Amino acid sequence: MKTIINRRDFIKSSALVVAGTGLGNQLYSAVAEHPFLSITPDQRLITAPDIPFRPRRVASWWNTLDDLLWSQKVIKDKVKRRAEGFASAHIDTAMNYGFHVRFDYSNYFGRLNEYFHFVKEELNQYDIKFIEHYSCNHVHRPRGKEEREKLHRTHRHHVLLFHDPEAAEHAQYEGHLFRDLVEVDIIDGSRGYARQYQMEAFCHNNPGFLDMHQKYLERLIKEVDFDGYEIDDMCDYVGLRACGCKYCRERFKRDYGHEFPPVTDTNFWGDITKPMLQWGNYGNPVFRDWIKMKDDIIADHVTMVKKVIGNKPLFTCCSSTGPIILNSISLNLERIADKLDFYMLENVGINIRSVNWGEMDAEALQQKDIAEKRGNSPAIALSYTIYPDGGYLGWSLARFWGVANWASTFQHRVYEEDPADSMETEDMIRPYNNWEMKLSDLNHHQSKDLPEVRLVYNYYCRINGWKDQKGVEHWNKTKMWSKKFLENNIGYRILRYKELSDVNCLLSEKSPLLLDGVASLSDNQYNAIEKYVSRGGTLWVSLPFGTHDEKGNLRKKPLSDILINSKRKNLKLIDSISDNDNVFQQFVLDKSFSPIVRQVSGDIGWVVRLRDYKGKRVIHFMNTNMKAVPHPTVKDIGQSPVLSRIESSIKNNVLKFEIDTKQFDITKLNLYSPELGDQSREIHLSRARGKTILEVDLTGIRVYAVAQ
Repeated sequence: MKTIINRRDFIKSSALVVAGTGLGNQLYSAVAEHPFLSITPDQRLITAPDIPFRPRRVASWWNTLDDLLWSQKVIKDKVKRRAEGFASAHIDTAMNYGFHVRFDYSNYFGRLNEYFHFVKEELNQYDIKFIEHYSCNHVHRPRGKEEREKLHRTHRHHVLLFHDPEAAEHAQYEGHLFRDLVEVDIIDGSRGYARQYQMEAFCHNNPGFLDMHQKYLERLIKEVDFDGYEIDDMCDYVGLRACGCKYCRERFKRDYGHEFPPVTDTNFWGDITKPMLQWGNYGNPVFRDWIKMKDDIIADHVTMVKKVIGNKPLFTCCSSTGPIILNSISLNLERIADKLDFYMLENVGINIRSVNWGEMDAEALQQKDIAEKRGNSPAIALSYTIYPDGGYLGWSLARFWGVANWASTFQHRVYEEDPADSMETEDMIRPYNNWEMKLSDLNHHQSKDLPEVRLVYNYYCRINGWKDQKGVEHWNKTKMWSKKFLENNIGYRILRYKELSDVNCLLSEKSPLLLDGVASLSDNQYNAIEKYVSRGGTLWVSLPFGTHDEKGNLRKKPLSDILINSKRKNLKLIDSISDNDNVFQQFVLDKSFSPIVRQVSGDIGWVVRLRDYKGKRVIHFMNTNMKAVPHPTVKDIGQSPVLSRIESSIKNNVLKFEIDTKQFDITKLNLYSPELGDQSREIHLSRARGKTILEVDLTGIRVYAVAQ
């Protein structure tokens, strides 16, 4: 059995994801409802995001244990050399990396802060922003020699300097003993332990921990004053085994009116002989309330952090926010989105499966939508790599998705030791950033996607644990549609739960709505959908629809019964894509739908994404049929071979596309790619029957190209 677990393992995937001025005014929320609480009009006033700068080319600033030798000359010289290297690679934002599990270094905070301040000053000389990045709520506490050895094999990137068992009993900061702040294991009353990372977890609801974290943040701001803050692990990696502390029990009673049940209560816990991620009975409203309370606790922690850092940008790590399984670790970006300023999609994979990037398209567009609906906030895609082709893949995906690229080498997370030929991040990303600056400087912050369909993902289905009779959840259905749209060059976007309850938002675009498996639906959402349909909006829907309310309670009568009785021609009932793969053809062949792009010749495998850059029409090409060449010896922590090189499996790369001229008018384009160097290729365009015929030769290109 696989024993190495990471963030993507929680969502059963390991593919590569590469998913203005600060305002002080108030924004009125576009939605009157909230998934958990009764909200007054005043509470719907939310603070606008703080966006003092917009990252485009981000890279990790890796720290090592040697940096604790600050302020020796060799460390100062290294910082100056690397800052100059970042500038030569046109990196505009550096992300602090290493010294990650921050309270492990509480004895060294003064020295670290002096070092961080020096790094910031050097980077700022080149107009490079320096963003802090650390895990706030853990300390490494391996249990026994085997766990300690495992930690040193698999998590060296954290810069390991943790307390030994004797010292750990006395470790503290600002008068708070760490042992008094940790979560309580519900099963045996021990300290909450995240076995996948060999860490004990502080309770987000413990007032002592919140006081300690606040005081640390205040010191960090005073002594360093970073340009922004990514504060990680706003979730609970101990999962459903925690937290049984007195503060969490009291809050469950106070906020939700429930006593905490014993672990013998199978009506609440389900079968606890199963893996922890499968615990819980979502048919029990008390269990659903507990899941929601755990999210509330983390949201309050994020709120405190934002209050302390003020108008500096705040964000946190997140590899996905769609699947039900994330309820078990309280990883819920939707719940805290209104408290953040930047949004990142994290990849934790560097192995050969990275080339299967298409399955991550839904996550990328979902988080991009979260960012756009939050005042068009920056979205950042983090890609880890060891070798140049992995960095190129991540850079390409960021351009394809229209988000900022965060490049990061990840040597210290390969198994046991780093390869001798590993590269620094700035050296790996330099050729791609410099090519971009010279030949294709497209600013995604000034771009607009062209969605032809709005694919609905309703958060209520996730938080209430809904699955259909075959055990398929709403997010899986959403991803199946996403994959079909991607493979067939149909532009789409993810439409989420708040927008689904606002009829004006629904009517603001002409593209159809597609709902598959939206069982949990609020009255506000249904009313908005019904008005949208009554005013001529096209709705594709599969059952079940509205069988449960937003709290997960079964309705006496499904809302689908009412909707179907309207018998409107623009209401189109279809099978679920998880039951009938042919339903996609039913959608695209319907006379009400007219795709912008259709491939008419050449091998399938290249996909396109259309984008408008302030009136400049651009087509991005991305390969979905790549072949990963594994490194012969280097493996990741799960023992999968690391990606060494990328080859293309597409044979016929001479492609012809038919483009609807009315929807996407183009007159002259040339093809560019880093794989062509400084050269470009002419793209042949002709007109026929209201269509533009585009002929392009992608021969010799393995990963990415752009027509501009």
